[in-house]
Amino acid sequence: MEKYFSIINWRTLIALGITAVATYFTLLMDFTYNYDPTLVSIAIVFPLVFTIRSAFKRREKALEFLSRFRSGLVTTDHSFQSIKKLSPEDKVYIRSLIMRIPKLLIGYLKSQSVTLEEVRDEAEKINSFITDKSEFINSSSRLKLNRVFRDVHMGIETSVSVKEHNTPSSIRAYCLIFIYIYPIIYTPSVYLKLQEGAFTDSAWLLYFLSMFSTFILISLYNVQEQLENPYDQKGLDDIHLTHFDLNREPAI
Repeated sequence: MEKYFSIINWRTLIALGITAVATYFTLLMDFTYNYDPTLVSIAIVFPLVFTIRSAFKRREKALEFLSRFRSGLVTTDHSFQSIKKLSPEDKVYIRSLIMRIPKLLIGYLKSQSVTLEEVRDEAEKINSFITDKSEFINSSSRLKLNRVFRDVHMGIETSVSVKEHNTPSSIRAYCLIFIYIYPIIYTPSVYLKLQEGAFTDSAWLLYFLSMFSTFILISLYNVQEQLENPYDQKGLDDIHLTHFDLNREPAI
């Protein structure tokens, strides 16, 4: 059941608290007015859906380039192991370098004590190795290795860009402010419609409708917030980074 409550946090409590207070004063003052709820779709729903879609696109992009990153490392290792002129010691050394790169990247993406410079420096050691061992690696093999390792560099840099650059903060702040204001505007209009519908005891229904609609909006906002960083392992839809660790590959 824990996963079903992961979208409930302090923002949910604030939004529901504002809604409860707004509903109480609406009933106390018997305050109503005619309001078109479709304006909510323009003020809140549209920008909220836009940010959710943007966050999902960033997640899909991260998955694509992490997959290319891992496949590039696997292919690079197989290419080095197939070079007959390299000594067994060199092959063990280059494999250890290749194994270390995803560990560092995963550590960086999880916000652990790993810097981006460490990840880039470790990847650069592969390029340095190719240059240093050029006498044992023919030109066609070097070209192939550089081409394959390009996916590794792209995977690193794209993953970094997804982590460091979020969806527009201004739109998210705008959405949150209007979600908090929403029950103050929405509740009196719902109360009017309930009265027009001849509901004699509409207090409980007004509380339910107001708080339920607010809960939907703030839950969507919380889902978007969880998707902002697909690497932090705090959301239901976060990327399982361990799947991109080469230690999961028996052949390496």
